[in-house]
Amino acid sequence: MNSGLNALGQGNRANATIGRALQLIVRNVGGGLPGAIDRATLGNPGKYTFCFAEDESDPDWEPLSVRRGVARGKNAVTLFHGEGVSGFIDQKSRTPDELVRSLAMGLWGVNHPKLALAGNAVLVLTPEHYKIFKDAGWNRRRIEDALYQALKRPGRDLVRGAQGVAEGLPPAMAERVVDKFHPDGLLIVRAGGEAGLFSAIIGGWPGQSVREECQAVTREIGP
Repeated sequence: MNSGLNALGQGNRANATIGRALQLIVRNVGGGLPGAIDRATLGNPGKYTFCFAEDESDPDWEPLSVRRGVARGKNAVTLFHGEGVSGFIDQKSRTPDELVRSLAMGLWGVNHPKLALAGNAVLVLTPEHYKIFKDAGWNRRRIEDALYQALKRPGRDLVRGAQGVAEGLPPAMAERVVDKFHPDGLLIVRAGGEAGLFSAIIGGWPGQSVREECQAVTREIGP
């Protein structure tokens, strides 16, 4: 499977075949036909096929599967109810603190910049962005903790009508400090080519606010 250059794009048979096979199961076994059970307003190209591998080449990095309870060295798959890919560009940040604040700005745009605790997200860190963290001695847990703190906003800025935008949170949240995601709602993976200070954000379906019914699932597979 491709976890490097163009990992989220075309050109690798394993990535494409696995994603396509899952979509065929959704359609032919689960009945997820457009216009029938699948009532998506727009849909997204990822419904054709969307599958990639995490880059686990750095022994200092804790892979997503390990973070989610699978033993290191075991094969695993994570299913995430995601939208399409949004590119994230930051070619100026050179310290972890700068990059965390910048990433948080991008992540607040998931679903809508004034909505919180609605949909989850996957952050795909490319090698050059990851290197900023690694060179400073930051591991996965520290990145997660820093992003969790950076992804807090005053409720008064997010409630309906604030900033002249009708969309937003209920007025009762105006006096609260609001987290963009639940503590387990941001999944971080490493993937991509070595050149370019470009990472990616895969937003989650808003139904993930119903935590007991729609969340990412990680399972060990194979021998």
